[in-house]
Amino acid sequence: MVFNLFRISADLVHLLSIYFLLTKIISHKNCIGISLRSQILFFIVWVTRYLDIFYNFYSLYNTILKIVYLTTSAYTIYLISKRFRATYDKIHDTLNVWYLIVPCIVLAFIFTEDYSITEICWTFSIFLEAVAILPQILLLRSTGEVENLNSQYIFCLGLYRALYIINWIYRYATEVSYWSPLTWICGSIQTLLYVEYFYYYIKSRVEGTKFVLP
Repeated sequence: MVFNLFRISADLVHLLSIYFLLTKIISHKNCIGISLRSQILFFIVWVTRYLDIFYNFYSLYNTILKIVYLTTSAYTIYLISKRFRATYDKIHDTLNVWYLIVPCIVLAFIFTEDYSITEICWTFSIFLEAVAILPQILLLRSTGEVENLNSQYIFCLGLYRALYIINWIYRYATEVSYWSPLTWICGSIQTLLYVEYFYYYIKSRVEGTKFVLP
């Protein structure tokens, strides 16, 4: 496990995004503007990526993050699908997740480094995380105006991925044996999905106007 400022900053921003998401749902007592489909996809990402949580120990830091991601993701799904189900916008949250899951399964079998269950699932999780935010982005585009905490949540998710790109560049420059092209490509695709969102988020902040996606 390699630690550097960019990696730790990315993880902290990711945790901040989770805080914004849960704060929005619990304090407002609704899940308006939140895609259940994206949350389910993220949960699948964490489950398939962390199959080794019970038998591979890398560090306490890493284990704590795994537990946090798994538990908060499951709790978010519970809040949306059960506790605040009446406020869930299922009319606009319509992207068929199988259009994302099936290609990721196929790609995982093509690009996995070996055909063990954990390695295939890990590779699958890398591909799926790259596109898991799509239902959320499409939901926001279909509704237009974005609530403040929703915008902060998604901005932090995008920033977390951008910081990981800087982390990869730093590691490539400082570690002789560091080579992970699949992670780099999928992470870059995921970050690109946030570019338009970043633009309108920053624009609304600078102009002091409501955040609206065209």
